Amino acid sequence: MGGGTFLLVIPIGILLFFLMFGVFFIVKQQTSAVIETFGRFSSIRNSGLQLKIPIVQRIAGRINLKIQQLDVLVETKTKDDVFVRLKISVQFQVIRDKVYDAFYKLQSPQDQITSYVFDVVRAEVPKMKLDDVFERKDDIAIAVKSELNDAMIDYGYDIIKTLVTDIDPDVQVKAAMNRINAAEREKVAAEYEAEAERIKIVAKARAEAESKRLQGQGIADQRREIARGLEESVDVLNNVGINSQEASALIVVTQHYDTLQSIGEETNTNLILLPNSPQAGSNMLNDMIASFVASNKIGEEMRKKNESDPRMGNTRSKSKRRPPEEDPDVTF
Repeated sequence: MGGGTFLLVIPIGILLFFLMFGVFFIVKQQTSAVIETFGRFSSIRNSGLQLKIPIVQRIAGRINLKIQQLDVLVETKTKDDVFVRLKISVQFQVIRDKVYDAFYKLQSPQDQITSYVFDVVRAEVPKMKLDDVFERKDDIAIAVKSELNDAMIDYGYDIIKTLVTDIDPDVQVKAAMNRINAAEREKVAAEYEAEAERIKIVAKARAEAESKRLQGQGIADQRREIARGLEESVDVLNNVGINSQEASALIVVTQHYDTLQSIGEETNTNLILLPNSPQAGSNMLNDMIASFVASNKIGEEMRKKNESDPRMGNTRSKSKRRPPEEDPDVTF
């Protein structure tokens, strides 16, 4: 029993010895360990359980093989003398086959990358105006990536991507840009409002013109029908032996008194003063004849003007105008 216990204690003791003196060590995933023997590079160990000789060998360092990101803030001046700050995000990774170069050639790879970013940005941005910096930020990122790739590949680093993630002009310049932008938008808004108002005015004017045209046409049609009705009335009276002059006077006097009767029957009408003597009917007849003759002359002049104007060709009447003596507008 005692001999078995002794045999079990020996392996445990050896394991504890190895652990105490660091014989075994573990390398994590996406990591490489650099091993030195008596201070000189010996080997590179990848992920898993690894073994080294105590006292003789040591872990000089560990290299992260994951993609890393470094953000660099660069302040520079544009071509139009505007100070601007750019944030450049650089994504880089150690090349697996060049872990030795990445570990031994550079003391601080982040500082090296930062220096190259400053150099490229301060060489490219001063060639551009502020507006061009915003529009061509991808060109700046490409220039930074190209320069970094050429410089860092010898040190075992691969530049995956570079991004211009922020462009921040001076506070006063930014406020001025906002004012300019606001003024431009107000100008466009005013132009649209003016155009809308112009369209409203034009539409309203066209509607009023069409309304007046239709109103005038309606009045003309009304007068034409009145004249036609008077003509028929005169013809009826002529058939019973009353001449045209007497028939016209009789019609006017009759309509005059009918109008007075109609006004008197309306209780809500305002006070209207009209002549009611028989002589007044004769005077009204003479006035109506004169007005119809004047209207006929005006109509003839407008018709001639429309016929002479080619733009009014569609408004010409296709029916032949009757002679004045046959026109119901002037027959009484």
